[in-house]
Amino acid sequence: MGRGERGRGEGGQPVAKEPRRTSAKEPRRTGLARVLRKQVVPAETILWRALRNRALGGFKFRRQHPIGQYVVDFACVTSKVAVELDGETHLRRKISDLKRTTFLEAEGWQVLRFWNTEVYDELDSVKEAIYQTCIEQAQSS
Repeated sequence: MGRGERGRGEGGQPVAKEPRRTSAKEPRRTGLARVLRKQVVPAETILWRALRNRALGGFKFRRQHPIGQYVVDFACVTSKVAVELDGETHLRRKISDLKRTTFLEAEGWQVLRFWNTEVYDELDSVKEAIYQTCIEQAQSS
């Protein structure tokens, strides 16, 4: 087979690629989470800098983490704390946010919601609330 040629199946017919299969370990929402990681809101960037690399009391956080049918902004899996940042778009999505929170809490997650402006203006208070919740959740597990 020469350079740039495609492989041929039996009889010289092109071989069709099989679609990528997701394993049981890879939730459906992983693709959406990957897209959301690239579409970052400035408040998420600021908070991520404060949470990443176990910077908050040694707790490991993931960004744009899929949980069931939802993708949360930040998640500490070991203590089951989900952190959501809300901007102006969430003013119109109160019902869907309530459904999301209800689902996550039913799955054992503690959900914290902060406005983007709180991250900009009161980052230390936001970090302290997240840290305290992680400690409480870790102790109750």
